[in-house]
Amino acid sequence: MSADPARRMLAVLLLHAALTQVITFVLRPTSAYRALELDVPAAWLGALTASFAVVPLLLAVPSGQATDRFGERRVMLVGAVLMTLAAAVFATERGGAAGLVVGSVVLGTGHLLAVVGQQSAVANTAGPGRFDTAFGYYTFAASLGQAAGPALITLIGGSGALPQTAPIFLTATVLGVALLGCTAFLHMPARAAPGSAPQQGGMGTLLRLPGLLRALLVSCVVLAAVDITLVYLPALGADRGLAAGFVGLLLTLRAVASMASRLFLGRLVTLVGRRRLMIASVALSAGAMGVVAAPLPPLAMAAVVVLLGLGLGVGQPLTMSWLAEVAPAGLRGRAMSLRLTGNRLGQVLIPSTVGLVAVGVGAAGVLWATAAALAVVGVAARRLAVDGRPGS
Repeated sequence: MSADPARRMLAVLLLHAALTQVITFVLRPTSAYRALELDVPAAWLGALTASFAVVPLLLAVPSGQATDRFGERRVMLVGAVLMTLAAAVFATERGGAAGLVVGSVVLGTGHLLAVVGQQSAVANTAGPGRFDTAFGYYTFAASLGQAAGPALITLIGGSGALPQTAPIFLTATVLGVALLGCTAFLHMPARAAPGSAPQQGGMGTLLRLPGLLRALLVSCVVLAAVDITLVYLPALGADRGLAAGFVGLLLTLRAVASMASRLFLGRLVTLVGRRRLMIASVALSAGAMGVVAAPLPPLAMAAVVVLLGLGLGVGQPLTMSWLAEVAPAGLRGRAMSLRLTGNRLGQVLIPSTVGLVAVGVGAAGVLWATAAALAVVGVAARRLAVDGRPGS
């Protein structure tokens, strides 16, 4: 592709990624608010949370196979249709708690298809030497959407303890239509017709790639660490009597720092190399996670959280770019879906395990246990061939 069409395609793809996350981060919390309005039992709240991830966990690998076979745009289109349908299901406000669970299942499936298609599109169009920059921009756009979603809830739903859910659901439906339009304008570069090119192996080929399991381990632990900070930084603040507003500021600083590290990822890789950056970012995350759990003055705590965000922001796009580089061209959709499967498992298993290990020592203990887990995968990253050669 020439420079201008390539830039236009990247701009549309990044907009698609941002819209996908905005819709998701509007609908998920708003559906929980709607459940509270309906006074649903606690068991239904748990089902509502799990339903977003359970079905996509089962469909992650098949979605990657569909992406490799039928092309990224078709899979992203199906994802956009399902996300719009989910918003419409929520907007009808019918079916009670069961309707919310159905909408969440449809949303999770649509989100999965959209994300797998997006990541495969980035991998197949960035070109050698541009993977780090491309995935840095992609994850930056996704983070921007994740930050904008909750802000939209406040803007539309009012300032009450429970927002007005109906206008939020309608707005999300409109955004879903915009996502469909964005998909229609996404023109992927010409390549072999989906399914016509000989496939270079299958899932077994991917699983035999040197360092794959290490890369998946780094990815899932770093993502689980992000989830843990969302829950246990507020818990740590409550233990130490920190104001909720200050804890909210800490979470915002963490997110903004991660976005900054992703925006400049390509330059950072050029300066220090992918392998060194991977090791340094995980080490920084582990050190900052351990320090932030110690008693600190507020200003020092904020500074450490910024360092934590800088480290945590790097792991995801780096493992994406590594996978894009080592996976055969016809298997990149499956490679990205395999990574998503590992991430989902990590999001379920790691916080539960860390919580059990750290039981009785409070939120600080959970953060210290997470720091230890990051240190372990940092050692594993030393053996990862992310610069095209094995680690020593």
